[in-house]
Amino acid sequence: MVLEALVAANEGSALAYGADPWTEAATVSFCELFDAPVDVAFCWGGTGANVVALQCLLRPGDAIVCPAGAHINVDECGAPERFTGAKLLDLPCPDGRLAPEQITDVLGALGDEHHVQPAVVSITQSTEYGTLYTEDQIGAICQTAHAAGLLVHVDGARIANAVAASQSSPAAMLTRTGVDVVSFGGTKNGMMYGEAVCFLTPGLADRVRFVRKMAGQLPSKMRYVSAQFDALLSDDLWLSLAGSANRSAKVLADRVRALPGVTVTQDPEVNAVFVTLERSAIAMLQDWSFFWDWDTARNEVRWMTSWATTEADIADFVAGVEAAVSSSRR
Repeated sequence: MVLEALVAANEGSALAYGADPWTEAATVSFCELFDAPVDVAFCWGGTGANVVALQCLLRPGDAIVCPAGAHINVDECGAPERFTGAKLLDLPCPDGRLAPEQITDVLGALGDEHHVQPAVVSITQSTEYGTLYTEDQIGAICQTAHAAGLLVHVDGARIANAVAASQSSPAAMLTRTGVDVVSFGGTKNGMMYGEAVCFLTPGLADRVRFVRKMAGQLPSKMRYVSAQFDALLSDDLWLSLAGSANRSAKVLADRVRALPGVTVTQDPEVNAVFVTLERSAIAMLQDWSFFWDWDTARNEVRWMTSWATTEADIADFVAGVEAAVSSSRR
């Protein structure tokens, strides 16, 4: 459906920069999804969406409180700091989840001209560690942040996986808990490209048109992004695809768990499988099929499943793991 929507949007002509029916329809879909009037800014990619979202919330001398393992801290090449001009205050979170008391611990800098001023809390749902925040945990973070005058951003590159796994809804998980802005992922959930910055708190999007343009995230043919989102959000396709990815991760974990020399380090909550195995087996596997090292000190790696992962894909990969482990143990 997503690719068909992209092809259909290519028929004929349309006004540029979002003045088209597809962008209007997708914006309405997001408002229905969040059960609130939402300002939406469509962007090219995930890093760009995070930069646009955060830059709209920050002033010179501000800081972003986030987990040390957050994507904005580890995997975006310093883009958030360069383009927002804000410092990241990255805090240790062994399971990827920030706790409200950690926010409280950095509030002593408020009002001190010698220190950056905490202004935004950024969390990831689901986290880079494949863990989930509950609605209560997100609500507690928002309550702590807002009480101190801070705003809350959610990096939702895999928000679909989180919603599908928790059987919650974006309205319950994000709107009603008090989240101010979310970078809503499309690329990791079946779209060709594109993300959406959704402002849940009125007034925060006042400058987003200018920030998005300055950040190089304004698609002239925006209908190609919004048409994909409109298709993705129709008939809960986005949840169906994410649910399939989550189920594939559980199947993969169950099958490799039985292999000698392979230890699944945590039960998958979403579409990430973390395992440890011999370094020589890791090297052989990476020569055959790409995946990331996660914790080289522990020989831990991360295997991700997607909306497109099939039973045959899992069977082939498990066979490859078994062959690599067997070879490394000879």
